[in-house]
Amino acid sequence: MTQPFELPQFYMPHPARLNPHVEQARAHSTRWARDMGMLEGSGIWEQSDLEAHDYGLLCAYTHPDCDGTALSLITDWYVWVFFFDDHFLDMFKRTPDRAAGKAHLDRLPLFMPLDPATPVPEPRNPVEAGLGDLWTRTVPAMSEGWRRRFAVATEHLLNESMWELSNIDEGRIANPVEYIEMRRKVGGAPWSAGLVEYATAEVPAAVAGSRPLRVLMETFSDAVHLRNDLFSYQREVEDEGENSNGVLVLEKFFGCTTQEAADTVNDILTSRLHQFEHTAFTEVPAVALEKGLRPDEAAAVAAYAKGLQDWQSGGHEWHMRSSRYMNKGAAAGAPWQKPTGLGTSAADIGALLASAAAERLRAYAHVPFQKVGPSLLPDFHMPFQVELSPHLEACRPRLTAWSHRVGILEEGVWDEDKLAAYDLPLCSAGLDPDATPEALDLSAQWLAWGTYGDDYYPLVFGGRRDLAAARLTTARLSACMPVDGEEAPVVPVDAMERGLIDLWSRTTAAMSPDQRRTLRDAVDAMTESWVWELSNQLQNRVPDPIDYLEMRRATFGSDLTLSMCRMGQGPAIPPEVYRSGVVRALENAAVDYACLTNDVFSYQKEIEYEGEMHNAILVVQNFFGCDYPAALGIVHDLMTQRMQQFEHVVAHELPVLYDDFDLSPEAREAMGLYVADLQNWLAGILQWHREVDRYKSGYLARRTHGFLPDLASPGPVPYPASVPYPGRFPYPSLS
Repeated sequence: MTQPFELPQFYMPHPARLNPHVEQARAHSTRWARDMGMLEGSGIWEQSDLEAHDYGLLCAYTHPDCDGTALSLITDWYVWVFFFDDHFLDMFKRTPDRAAGKAHLDRLPLFMPLDPATPVPEPRNPVEAGLGDLWTRTVPAMSEGWRRRFAVATEHLLNESMWELSNIDEGRIANPVEYIEMRRKVGGAPWSAGLVEYATAEVPAAVAGSRPLRVLMETFSDAVHLRNDLFSYQREVEDEGENSNGVLVLEKFFGCTTQEAADTVNDILTSRLHQFEHTAFTEVPAVALEKGLRPDEAAAVAAYAKGLQDWQSGGHEWHMRSSRYMNKGAAAGAPWQKPTGLGTSAADIGALLASAAAERLRAYAHVPFQKVGPSLLPDFHMPFQVELSPHLEACRPRLTAWSHRVGILEEGVWDEDKLAAYDLPLCSAGLDPDATPEALDLSAQWLAWGTYGDDYYPLVFGGRRDLAAARLTTARLSACMPVDGEEAPVVPVDAMERGLIDLWSRTTAAMSPDQRRTLRDAVDAMTESWVWELSNQLQNRVPDPIDYLEMRRATFGSDLTLSMCRMGQGPAIPPEVYRSGVVRALENAAVDYACLTNDVFSYQKEIEYEGEMHNAILVVQNFFGCDYPAALGIVHDLMTQRMQQFEHVVAHELPVLYDDFDLSPEAREAMGLYVADLQNWLAGILQWHREVDRYKSGYLARRTHGFLPDLASPGPVPYPASVPYPGRFPYPSLS
């Protein structure tokens, strides 16, 4: 069969190594698969299928250093997961039978109890039998924290198969952002990362949930999945009728040829590997110091990172050898060796590495403060109407008074002219048109506080290149938000601290500790993302596109907005509904539209006047090497598709979710109000950007950020020993 495209030159700087216990793993996994009922008689595989796929070789390449017993167990896990995938395809995707598929998936978590002593049901099929056996053999060696993480990853891998099934049923191809997010779950690489911990070293609990470790796992996952999409395109798209493939997604999004889409997928894959390396060498050592890891714990993190690196190299080598995939023309041999012979003249490894180095350096080559002219505004797709609160006019002077009271207008960063030009009450009036006067004031004050902080960090800390002070300030801000109802243990020394203490006490007065903890986590995510932006600013580094978009949600304060909206619906909506993939997809689509709206309007402000590099249009320009209008077109197309996804989820996926969870009429009504809140947020954000002076060319020429405030030293103040005072410079932000 003719291949639909030529496989690209892959960036793979590390050699693949083969575990010496490969034959033991092959033999063991064959016996195990037969014992579990996966071979003859299953209707899915014969022994010849298992041998051709050669999962023993996959695991021997991806886990080169573990002993024979561990390798056999890991190989059994991979036999199980690939059998599950093929079994689900035959039983439920080809049919398609959504009800039976869901019933099948609903039973599987019962075979993964956190307490190994918990009884499990009698297995009804090879998938259940295999999962029960593997769980029993694996979890005694791992902590409860690992068990919980691995069980969640396994459930995501299983449950998001319903997302693929629904898309096949509807003939729907995902947009690129949706695809990357969902592919992490259904593709199973986070699950693979859990097995890397089993084979190497368990990640210490102190850093398991940190950004650097999350990014290591996500970049690993994205690279694994995108590589698999390139090798499996022919089998999945042409043979099986799948539409969950990155090459197909980009073909549709860009309207390009299959070859062009494949080359772009490979560019994204390379960028994710560069991000993995950047995180491993810069962010992981920093978080190890910050969390005070012991030498053995730091060594465990290093072993885990190396294990992920080994998986990349070994997985690539296996894809080039397995009969399961399209691999004709793929470069064979070790990555550091230049192939020879007929047809290998293009496989110039030196040129490949030089190209990868040029791509990496391009991220650091941006020249700030380039003149770009007024921001170009496309025809935005906005299906929702704006409504404004009748209390808007009265809110404006009260916000000014509050800003003076907490000191926002006294530190040299903002003044009354800027506050008026930003007109944050207008934003609040559109976000919550039914708010009481008190609630509208609180919303506008949160917006003012977050937007002020978003301006303050790059101007003050960035201008002084003082990342340490920014980190200390962020720690003090977190301490301003106690979760048990006590007074903040911080004596405020600046406007951000005074403002946050005031907002926190008023916002959380009637909240439970768990609600306060959720809200504090949301604010922490926003302030910590400002430090991430500063780090990039000091390195003059334009972020990787996927990392940028995911962090943009945090810098925009999206978790804070969503927390406020959710709490407004009370307890009617069960927490598991909010945690579902459908609701997260709804929220992320809305958040991305709002974030990208801000990037479109703020392009001139950020690029020309502030020397910023955290703007989606610039990120796209840097990645694709295209000009401003072309990058704007790509961002606008993505915005439109994210809004269309939002509409699709509301119309088609939420009703199914309601039935799946058997929601009460009260809960369905509350979800309807939550969706309406998000719709108001989207329409209000766009209207606010259109109206205010903050992003207009004339205002920018008159009021730039090309200065540093002259802050007087506040002098000595008491503060907790655990939250150092940084010295002199210590609801969502709107960039």
